[in-house]
Amino acid sequence: MHEEAAMTDLGITGAVTLVSHFVFIMITFRLLFALRFDKLLKANHVRDSQLLMVFLAIAIGYNVSEFFLSLLTAAHSLTYLL
Repeated sequence: MHEEAAMTDLGITGAVTLVSHFVFIMITFRLLFALRFDKLLKANHVRDSQLLMVFLAIAIGYNVSEFFLSLLTAAHSLTYLL
């Protein structure tokens, strides 16, 4: 019985992590549209600017997601103090 609860907790943690990463990457991608990457790159490199935007969204979104997941873990761990 204890093993099933641990597997369920592990599954929920994995699902929350995936959803969090995806949501924060999508939010970051949406926010990056405010920047003009095409002006930073050489002319006729539209695909390069789009790929740069995707990579930046993944890098920034992942790190923001990890930050918030870390805060949630720390907040949950505080309950053990009481």
